[in-house]
Amino acid sequence: MNNSSSSSTGAQQPSGESTGPAPQAPAWRVWQEESGPEPVKALTREQVQQLGLQRPSVSVWQVLLWQALVGVVMALALGVWSGRWSLAWSLLYGAAAVVVPGLVFARGLTGRLSSINPGTAVMGFFVWEFVKIGLTIAILVAAPRLVEGLSWPALLVGLVVTMKVVWPVVWFKTRQRRAT
Repeated sequence: MNNSSSSSTGAQQPSGESTGPAPQAPAWRVWQEESGPEPVKALTREQVQQLGLQRPSVSVWQVLLWQALVGVVMALALGVWSGRWSLAWSLLYGAAAVVVPGLVFARGLTGRLSSINPGTAVMGFFVWEFVKIGLTIAILVAAPRLVEGLSWPALLVGLVVTMKVVWPVVWFKTRQRRAT
């Protein structure tokens, strides 16, 4: 029989002859069909309150305060330890490159206009995030003109450490609230 449309998938030939075993569904499809969607259960008011107690929120203003304090303390410590205050100013400027745009971002998000409805809240988030990124870039570009004796390594240390303060603050605040 001369049939140029033979297939190795196990499909029937036009003449009724089988070319092999029937094809099997991919493993992911079989798993998906077997598992099915799990039913979603609504939480009671008490369950929501309990969940809020287990996962307390941390104020963005508290995080920004801690970031600023860590930046100032690190800059003072570096200045006293090294005796080179240009390093301290560089480190402080790096911390400011995180804190100042963070303040602008937080103020923008907590304004009345950003909380009108969910759509404006999402749009406000993206707008203020772009403002924050642009302001950070502008601050870093201006650094050589504004900081005398700029040390890029010190600036970057201040920038990175100040950014990472978020995680210890969140960890400490959640542990503190769970203990009470």
